[in-house]
Amino acid sequence: MEKGPFSVEWLAQSSCGGAREMPGSPDGSSPQTPPSAPTESPRDREAAERRSPGHEAGRSRTKFSAAQLQELERSFREQRYIGAGEKRRLAAVLNLSQSQIKTWFQNRRMKFKRQTQDAR
Repeated sequence: MEKGPFSVEWLAQSSCGGAREMPGSPDGSSPQTPPSAPTESPRDREAAERRSPGHEAGRSRTKFSAAQLQELERSFREQRYIGAGEKRRLAAVLNLSQSQIKTWFQNRRMKFKRQTQDAR
């Protein structure tokens, strides 16, 4: 299958190998085919198929310890929206990043919202 101009493969090839004529150019030349990609294992393919479109492979899911959850829940009971100072304090005490603390609070607020809506 010929890769069109500006496809990932075409751009990668053109950036490595110098300037290339675009397909359909006046001289009739077609771009060189990119080198074959490394083969994926069936396990990698299955994992990629399970992912939703546009999902990037990133940080794996954090498994919070019981002590971390207890402290996060205690803080959440006091205040549902965390301030910058409390976020920094929790991150230091629990050995988590501020981003993980922020995300936990966002997810916990959504869980709280679902629980209160289900109770109606």
